[in-house]
Amino acid sequence: MNNYCNRCNKKVCASKVPIFQNLNCEELLEIENTIGHKEFSKGDTIFLEGDPANMLFFVNEGKIKLYKYNKDGKEQILHILSEGDFFGELALLKDSEHKFNSKAIDNVKICTLTKSQVKDIIMKNPKIAIKLLENVGERLSAMENLVQNLSTNDVDARIAYLLTNLMDKYSQKINNNKSIKLPISREDMANYIGVTRETISRKLKKFEEESLIKIVGIKRIIILDEKGLKNYIQ
Repeated sequence: MNNYCNRCNKKVCASKVPIFQNLNCEELLEIENTIGHKEFSKGDTIFLEGDPANMLFFVNEGKIKLYKYNKDGKEQILHILSEGDFFGELALLKDSEHKFNSKAIDNVKICTLTKSQVKDIIMKNPKIAIKLLENVGERLSAMENLVQNLSTNDVDARIAYLLTNLMDKYSQKINNNKSIKLPISREDMANYIGVTRETISRKLKKFEEESLIKIVGIKRIIILDEKGLKNYIQ
């Protein structure tokens, strides 16, 4: 969706968010006038587990990660979010605390709405509530898939799952292949699936030798055999 209001030619960050996609120009601008804006540098903490959860967050620019620490004190990434994604929706249902940590992967701009502001918006536009519920369902489904794939001892399957996950969101088609611009470092990839950075590097090289992928520097992976990669997940 174009993030400009066609009638007033004003750029509004709310237009980037899928739950607001059916709103007209006036409705978008009304939301824009209530939205808070925050900026974070790469590596900055946005909030910590246990902090009060009373806002809905939208990623306007950049990428963030949501994560917890496991019993061994190692970071476990839960989600990678980028432009247009939002989080904190469960806080709208009841007063609670954040169940995870949030950190900027690169320089980010985030828009915020308070719990009361979101309720006012939903009262005027009930369809937004349905969009929020759909997002909660998708997020829970993604979490179930993550847990299921992490429960296997097959590291190849875990890495194949991660690559297909990143492919679905961060790839573009080039010469009949999908090219992934990696949003996270090798270390974050390792934290995502619970292995060491050395294991990630070794297994990616193995996939490249099997002609499943092609590694281009540290920020791009080309999927050469999508079906073969997905066979590891079966």
